[in-house]
Amino acid sequence: MLSRELLYEFEKGLNPQKPAESKIPARIVGYGEISAIFEIEADNIHVYKRLPLFDSLVAARHYQQMYLDYCSLLEKAGLSLPDHDTQIVVVPGRPTALYIAQKKLPDANFGHKLIHHLDDGASLEFIKHAIREIVKIWNFNSAHKPDIELAIDGQISNWVRDSENNQRLYYIDTSTPLFCKQGVEQQNPELLLKSAPGILRWIIRIFFLQDVMTRYYIPRLVFMDLIANLHKEQKPELIEPVVECVNEHLPHDQAPLTKTEVDKYYREDKLIWIVFLGLRRLDRFFSTRLLWKRYEFILPGKIKR
Repeated sequence: MLSRELLYEFEKGLNPQKPAESKIPARIVGYGEISAIFEIEADNIHVYKRLPLFDSLVAARHYQQMYLDYCSLLEKAGLSLPDHDTQIVVVPGRPTALYIAQKKLPDANFGHKLIHHLDDGASLEFIKHAIREIVKIWNFNSAHKPDIELAIDGQISNWVRDSENNQRLYYIDTSTPLFCKQGVEQQNPELLLKSAPGILRWIIRIFFLQDVMTRYYIPRLVFMDLIANLHKEQKPELIEPVVECVNEHLPHDQAPLTKTEVDKYYREDKLIWIVFLGLRRLDRFFSTRLLWKRYEFILPGKIKR
């Protein structure tokens, strides 16, 4: 059970630009492409994501329920998730924030860490295990469409080996629920745009948003992203054997992947995210240094690619 009082005091005293200097200090432990993952000094059990996206308590509660529904559906599909909880925090004069907490897992057990201290054979077995977990989603979708269809971001950093059972992988990237009911996307894409600089939102809306909202439903693109991120994790030697493994699991109506295609995808994706993060930092500079406004988002630090 999360402490409402702790999270209220944390939110009230948070410095999003320097979380470690907040009234209740926080330590950044990881980065997504959009938001940071952090520990709160007074809580040694959980890690958190903070979504300061909401104009009202009603909107935050809707997202909270959508998140819980998504987690329940992932578990119904056969995935293992860490223990998780949520708390909505309302501080007067601020956006309503949803905190998503997960049980803290050993840092060394995360996929992107494991592949650096396992040999190539064991690393490949770990990735094959993650691929089999992803296939559970496609099997679930085949059985439940059009009533329910799930999306998943399968990159290697989203999988964590259980310390007590090597045959169990936890899936952790649940804070942006993407799923369809009767063919209708349940996520509100405009919420996702709130983390983007205002002047860019119309460009993203026109040219990129549809791709971002649909790519994680398509097996070929989910696997493409998983493999391409081996470049980001500095393990390009694993790409060719993983391509071979993925091609064995692709639906028959989707063309096999090639290393050349994966390399091209990564170059393009890398450029997009570098530019996007750079513009978010520029937006933060203008907001805090020139307009003297509070910038709500905790931005990632430098991401090695």
